Amino acid sequence: MKLELDHLIPFSLKDTIGRRSSAIWDQSLSFEQSEFIKIEAPSGTGKTTLTHLLYRVRTDYTGSILYDLDVLKNMDDDSLAALRRMHVSIAFQDLRLFPDLSARENIEIKRLLTPDFSTPELINEMAAQLGLSSILDRKIRFCSFGEQQRIAILRALMQPFEWLILDEPFSHLDQKNIVNCTALINTSCKQRNAGMIIMGLDQDKYFNYNRELVL
Repeated sequence: MKLELDHLIPFSLKDTIGRRSSAIWDQSLSFEQSEFIKIEAPSGTGKTTLTHLLYRVRTDYTGSILYDLDVLKNMDDDSLAALRRMHVSIAFQDLRLFPDLSARENIEIKRLLTPDFSTPELINEMAAQLGLSSILDRKIRFCSFGEQQRIAILRALMQPFEWLILDEPFSHLDQKNIVNCTALINTSCKQRNAGMIIMGLDQDKYFNYNRELVL
């Protein structure tokens, strides 16, 4: 699935775009499915805004976002649901976990949307890789933010996808947990021949990126 951005400008940034150089805003870009893209986004440049636009949480922009030539803004509810269920997965910066459900229940919510794709055993296997086995039955409200970040990443991997979007996914993780998460993400993306877009504040070497762009 090819992703294209055609002169994208959020309404909230229209007065500031043009005053500085951006490799994303108001550009014409095309990303192939297997690419790993790093978008370095200093504070105030629209990192989370871009995340929300790519997943159509927001539609307040000019220009176009296209997945395989389908204009994202024009998709009906069924097409959007299918895109999110089968083709695009995401881990938001604010995580969007359900605090009164357990870690396992939060992950199961995503897994059950495509039950033929993965199994409860896969949750156990991936949780072990991320050091989460002992907290799977703990309510989210009693998990640390770093634990919640790993749970959100694991939840995002519990579905088919051709693009994985991550907004500052490692901000509260130590180096050991970052290494474990990047290894699992790498493996999952390679198995699916999927692309990844990761938003961050600074340059990093978490992955072998095909392109690194400054928002």
